Amino acid sequence: MQHDEVIWQVIRHNHCSFMAKITAGNFCRNPYNATGICNRSSCPLANSRYATIRDHDGVFYLYMKTIERAHKPNQLWERVKLPRNYEHALGIIDKHLEYWPKLLVHKIKQRLTKMTQMRIRMRKLALKTREKLVTTPRKQIKREARREEKAEKAALLDKSIEKELVERLKKGVYDGIYNIIPAEDYESILDKLTEDQKEEEEEEEEDPEIEYVEGYDDLEEEDDMEDFDGLGIDEPDAFDGDNVGVEDDDDDAEDIGKIDRKRERRETHLASTKLAKDESGAKLKKKARVVVEVENEEAPEIQKAVH
Repeated sequence: MQHDEVIWQVIRHNHCSFMAKITAGNFCRNPYNATGICNRSSCPLANSRYATIRDHDGVFYLYMKTIERAHKPNQLWERVKLPRNYEHALGIIDKHLEYWPKLLVHKIKQRLTKMTQMRIRMRKLALKTREKLVTTPRKQIKREARREEKAEKAALLDKSIEKELVERLKKGVYDGIYNIIPAEDYESILDKLTEDQKEEEEEEEEDPEIEYVEGYDDLEEEDDMEDFDGLGIDEPDAFDGDNVGVEDDDDDAEDIGKIDRKRERRETHLASTKLAKDESGAKLKKKARVVVEVENEEAPEIQKAVH
């Protein structure tokens, strides 16, 4: 025959495998405990009439134990599935625990409330997107880094080998053995060589050419234009911007001498430049100029005649 008080005294004062003693108090690890606290009213072992709620993969069950089934350990607990609706679950608890102690019924309803809130919170967290921390092992990172280094070295080696083969092909080392090389590779190399040659030719064509010109062409053209300006019959202007009027009777002999000297210097300069052109194979553009001066007794005048 089961005696609840004797069981509690043994568990409390001697030994209980479900008891957990900490600074905050004594707690119970038994899954059928309704509150999780180790005391006389909450102990599922020291109470022959007991009820609790348990969760099985999101489904709540009401577990009940009576003294009539104490002699059958395999049928000691009776369970009832509770609906997901909170109000309907409370109605089923009131129906099955109608004549049970009010304190125990109140604890069962509190447990149902907390478990329902926990299930709602778990559903919200599952739907909410959160950051996930993923660890990467250091060995894998080092292994990938080594593989990348080896791949880069292999790529550089292939390029250097290809460059060396192309240089040998240019020098004519492989004359007469082209049939050994695959046709596609050989044609691709030849196309690459022709493209490089075209690029080099285009670069050479883009370089500007340097030209050399004579430094006296501009000076001769200016002098020639001045000579044409002096051929005007009606214009009284003389060379170098000095106005010498034909009809001026008061000009002194000194002014005439200055004009003559300037004209002689200009003629000598033109003659020297034309001789230089004759030596280089160029033709003369103009004939020599002869100036004849005639003095009259009445008034000194300058007459020009170009032959």
